[in-house]
Amino acid sequence: MSDATVHPVVSVRFWGVRGSIACPGPAWAKYGGNTSSVEIRCGEHRVLLDAGSGIRLCGQSWGDELVSTDLLLSHTHIDHIVGFPFFGPLYVAGNEVRVWSGHLQDVGGIESVLSQFMAAPLFPVPPTAFTAQVSYHDFKAGGRLELRPGIVVQTHPLCHPNGATGYRIEFEGRSVCYVTDTEHVLGEVDEALVAFLRDADVLIYDSTYTDAEFGDRIGWGHSTWQQAVRLADRAGVAQLVLFHHDPGHDDAFMDGVAADAERERPGTVVAHEGLCLTL
Repeated sequence: MSDATVHPVVSVRFWGVRGSIACPGPAWAKYGGNTSSVEIRCGEHRVLLDAGSGIRLCGQSWGDELVSTDLLLSHTHIDHIVGFPFFGPLYVAGNEVRVWSGHLQDVGGIESVLSQFMAAPLFPVPPTAFTAQVSYHDFKAGGRLELRPGIVVQTHPLCHPNGATGYRIEFEGRSVCYVTDTEHVLGEVDEALVAFLRDADVLIYDSTYTDAEFGDRIGWGHSTWQQAVRLADRAGVAQLVLFHHDPGHDDAFMDGVAADAERERPGTVVAHEGLCLTL
């Protein structure tokens, strides 16, 4: 997927692809054990999706460069924010980090939730230690955000305990959808979600389980790789990326998922740490 002579480059880099809990070890080395963190470059601007343990590596990769970035949180379960205090650019004066959330208006907002997380007895360093310019923004999922000139984000409420938000980032005719931590209804396809995903260039989708596993995990707030295929086909998505892998699914298991997904929808990608897609 490349057309940089016509459109400014949009790239998608995966720093953490695991769900629920980080799982280091040799059996998880190929796909990676860090939890959710994705970096999207829209021209020169960076948009981050979630602050799982992988965001620490993302921050390290930026080195000493001063940055202005937007961090979009799908939700605030621990695996999606555990890396936030370890994101190095937060501690560099001159950086700007804007944090966004679409599901916390009724519980005090994102600043309150992150401040409680970074407080005794859970964590020793409070957000007041940040030397970057950090701002917090709450919105109601289902609307539209314009993060920066030319970068539009459509949002969609997801089915997950305590709420979650899906994102569609649009820039210069390109679109990347990030839909993780969502549960489908067995035997059904959510037509509102299909409309949200329509004709996206890339869909990153919660593929925690297989269809065979799903029946025993209804109510846990996750989906399957087979449902990802059904949604992508129905919505006319160009590139499907399976994401948020269960910590119990080691490299051998994920190789099996990759082979099965390739048969079902050729070209499907199983996300791994370090994967970079260029549109």
